[in-house]
Amino acid sequence: MRIQYGAVPVAVHEGEPMIMLVTSRGAGRWIIPKGRPEKGVAPHKLAAREAFEEAGLLGRIDRQPLGRYRDVKRRADGNAVAYEIEVFRLDVESELPDWPEKGQRERRWYSLDEAVARAEPDGLVSILAELRTWLEREAALSTSRAPSAAA
Repeated sequence: MRIQYGAVPVAVHEGEPMIMLVTSRGAGRWIIPKGRPEKGVAPHKLAAREAFEEAGLLGRIDRQPLGRYRDVKRRADGNAVAYEIEVFRLDVESELPDWPEKGQRERRWYSLDEAVARAEPDGLVSILAELRTWLEREAALSTSRAPSAAA
């Protein structure tokens, strides 16, 4: 089994956490930016670079992975290759109008529920569902810590 490293791009739009998905080059499935390991490049840094190359995103990437999932890619010759993808959260700080793979992929922001409904494969869906729970807890904590208007 081969390994890849991917980024789940997260941003807050109008108070709602959003996830960016990109299309795969072949089948046009909605996936996360990801790529193969490179010697001398830390997994989280590679994931961040893939988010830039495939979606034009810059931001802060977590060093600890959110999890892993498995996927199978069909090659042009018809053979299937199994991959395990280690996923890192990318808090997006900048979305560029031009990026290296702009003409090869679509990118789109989705609400957490939409991302869970559209993403493929099932293992990625599970990670996004877990991330949704985590982000909801994060939002609840930040709301409960916010100073009251009466203070």
